[in-house]
Amino acid sequence: MSLNTILLNKRHGLPIATYPGLKITGAKVSDIVTNPRAQLYAQGALHERYRSPFVLSAMDLSAEAEAFGCAVLMSDTEVPTVTGRLITSLEQAKKLVVPQPGDKRTAVYIEAVRLLTELPGEPFVLAGCIAPFSLVARLVGVGEAMEYTITKPGMMHMLLEKCAVFLVNYLKLFRAAGARGVIMADPVAGLLSPRSLLAFSSVYVRHIAIEVCGDDFDILLHNCAAKLSHLSAIRETGLKTFHFGVPMDIVEALGKITPDVVLCGNLDPAAVFVRLPPDDVTARAKGLLAATAGYRNFALSSGCDVPPDAPLASLDAFYRALD
Repeated sequence: MSLNTILLNKRHGLPIATYPGLKITGAKVSDIVTNPRAQLYAQGALHERYRSPFVLSAMDLSAEAEAFGCAVLMSDTEVPTVTGRLITSLEQAKKLVVPQPGDKRTAVYIEAVRLLTELPGEPFVLAGCIAPFSLVARLVGVGEAMEYTITKPGMMHMLLEKCAVFLVNYLKLFRAAGARGVIMADPVAGLLSPRSLLAFSSVYVRHIAIEVCGDDFDILLHNCAAKLSHLSAIRETGLKTFHFGVPMDIVEALGKITPDVVLCGNLDPAAVFVRLPPDDVTARAKGLLAATAGYRNFALSSGCDVPPDAPLASLDAFYRALD
């Protein structure tokens, strides 16, 4: 059964949360992003606590860029970040070599997926990866990527094609490792105009989906910066399951899509899960559930990755609202 079908059959919660499991296992963020067993233990602890049908590999949008050659800043308490710019000229873009999936820390996530499939109860395993445009933005710089869509579109398309080739092969390895789908994160694309998002993001995501998706594997496309004005362009990916952040008006968006398309979201990861007391988290979650009560094609979630410093009491409160 596909992810889309599962989410349509029953209202589920699908928070993007692995790092809060560190509160149970005692590991560090640096352990999660370098050791697949640390991911297994953290996600396994959360799975045992909440009995969700879904388990996720950790969201880390630096691993693919590191495989291409980017420098990455690691921390015991924060998710890794890309530092500097790898590509600053057309000549460098032409010479950029597409890495093999499994290079550097991408191997950690492939192995983490394989281990997650061994958890009791045969949970639905979702891998994680970055989308082509957001990957290119890490290679050239976020501000530069926005500018280059106008001033150097040819170079951008060259890089996007290389990133898409890598991601197709990466996702095929996730599927071979036992993943039933992948959460593909494209946060930078939400900063584009709808027309540019279509040309520089949706076209490439659609190509990847054609190559890898099937009855046994879905892409859940996450865009935490997208607004309602982006929805039509994002739908051009051809996907049926989307995950949005706080800027998206979820209720309005549900009114603009067909009933077979699932939207997930969009409780603020920091403002709700980190800063609010548990009773207020429950109230916010219940409020969103009430606002979307007329739609079967909605799944309650965090608007993005739940940070490592979010207390477990917040996740407890989230699941209480679902119950």
